[in-house]
Amino acid sequence: MTAPPHEGPAGPDKKREELVGKVLVTNDLLRYQDGTVASRMIVFKKTGTITLFAFDAGEGLSEHSAPFDAILEVTNGEADVSIAGKPFTVRTGEMIILPANIPHAVQAKQRFKMTLTMIRE
Repeated sequence: MTAPPHEGPAGPDKKREELVGKVLVTNDLLRYQDGTVASRMIVFKKTGTITLFAFDAGEGLSEHSAPFDAILEVTNGEADVSIAGKPFTVRTGEMIILPANIPHAVQAKQRFKMTLTMIRE
């Protein structure tokens, strides 16, 4: 996974501040990048994060777990998601909750974008 492409000399916090109080089009905030998974964190708080991802076809996130629940919402395309080995397909406008401490993985058969919201306790 690569660093968010929108970070510059001002740093990521400055870029997030520039988003506050504006109408935003989710899929316009991050571009696809050939051969990789691009990400852009748009909210980073002690209580949780919101991160945008753009997956090129064939790219994915290998099986892992996180200590907190996360909501994966597909904003463009479709993704194959597995939770504890159980397969799911999630399409534009759909979401799936990734439970805390349970292994999950994400795979792109085609390009797709998603928003990941992690809620911390």
